[in-house]
This record gives sequence, structure tokens and C-alpha cells, in this order.
Amino acid sequence: MIQRIWALMRYMFGSLIFSLAGTLFVILTLLSWAVLFPLGQGTPDFENYFLIVAALGGTITFLATLTIASRANRAENFPLIARLPSRVEYITAVFLAALAFGGLMQLLVGLLALIGGPEMLAGHILQIPPVWIAVDVLAAVLALHATDLVSSGWSRVIIFGSLAILLIGQNVVERLNSWILQLISTASSALYARQIEGAAAIMGSISAWLYGSGNGFLADVFGIIFWPFRAIADAVIGGGFTRSEAMAPAALLLYATVLFLIAADLFAGKDLDMPE
Repeated sequence: MIQRIWALMRYMFGSLIFSLAGTLFVILTLLSWAVLFPLGQGTPDFENYFLIVAALGGTITFLATLTIASRANRAENFPLIARLPSRVEYITAVFLAALAFGGLMQLLVGLLALIGGPEMLAGHILQIPPVWIAVDVLAAVLALHATDLVSSGWSRVIIFGSLAILLIGQNVVERLNSWILQLISTASSALYARQIEGAAAIMGSISAWLYGSGNGFLADVFGIIFWPFRAIADAVIGGGFTRSEAMAPAALLLYATVLFLIAADLFAGKDLDMPE
């Protein structure tokens, strides 16, 4: 199995890197380096270097995954899929090829940005691989769900729609919290008016909890999925990872694992309709 995945990965990686799209990605990478880290000004401090290259690597990995998955979805590749014992091997090869290409472009920018760049201590160097790899892995898996190769029915709408709701919810959580409090208070008053005192008391207790210790509950609910990103940014800006912040890359890899299992299940169970 490993040999088949490795062979497919090399084929997909080579088909991208020696194509027009691969050349454009290399040009885009070099342009990003020239714009974000101009030689005349030099590379900014380590914190900016760390976060900018991480974000850039994730973006390139996302775009590379879309490109490779689009090529993998062509009808000319159907004989490859038909001969594999499991479709999961095919989707794994797509994922690894995109991750390898995105990581290579990220490493290229990271090395070029060190020209006139910040001084890096041993502790700084040790912080880089876990975060950059975790971001690239998550970007690749999210991109898989956005492609026709993996998506089945409304799957990508559900996944990206849920992320959008959580992201928007963080910005409107105070208004939402006030609306829920008003709704519960109104319901409690209506229940008291109808002499349904038991239910009214429960509503009153919920309202009091939301006013007090539960005031930040909704903010935590909407923000918990994005905690690893905030933790990484805070740790890098703060100059070091605490014990909880050090778990952020592992949390990103956990998200990616769950999403990849969903992607593999969708791809293994869907009817393939590959365009010519």
C-alpha cells in the first residue's frame, strides 16, 4: 500500500511541478517573497517572519491542493483508481503531493526571507516545524473538501458554512447574547403570568446564569474552534509557548485528522463522475 501511495504521490507531484500551473506557483511564491520581504528593507522581526511564512505556506498549500485534486479528478485517471484496492490510497496520494509541494514553496520563502533576516535562536527554530506543518496539513484537508473530487452533495456547503457561522458568530456574539437574554426573560415572564412557576423558575435561573458566570459562554462556544490560531499568534507575539498554547499545533492536526477521515469516507462512497 505504501509503495502504491508513494508512486501516485510522485506522479501527481511531478505532474504539477513540471506544468504551467507549477511554474505559476513558483512565480507566485517568489513574488510573495519579494513583496513581503523586500531585500532593501530586510526581513522584520522573528514574530512577523514566523506568522507571515506560516500563513503564506498555508495559502499556497490550499491552492496547490485545489490544482492537484482538479487534475486527479480527470477521467484519464480513472484506470488508476479502478486498479487500487482502496480509494483511500488515491485521496491520500493527492493530499501528500499537495502537502509536499506547499511545504517546498514554504521552505523556499522561509530560506529566502532569512537573507538579511532576524537572528534565530535554537528555541525559535524548534517552534517553526510543528506550527508550519500543522497549518499546511489543515489547509490541504480543507482544500480537499472544497474540490469536486471529494465533495458529495452538500458536504462542502455544510463544512464551510459551519465555519462561516462560527466565524461570524464571534463578531455578533454580544448582540446574540443580549437577544437570547431578552428572549429568555420574556419567556420567563410569560410563564409566570400563566402560573407555570416551575418552568418559569428554570428560565429565570438560566437568565441569571447568563447575566453572571455564563456571560462569556456563547463567546467560548463560537470561539473554541479558532482557539489554536489565537493561541499560536499569542505565543509567537509573547515570545514563547505556555503549556496550553503548546497544544495548539496538536489541536490543528486533530482537526485535520477528523476532516481527512470525513473526506476519505466521502470519496470512498461517492459515485465518480469525472469530466473529460
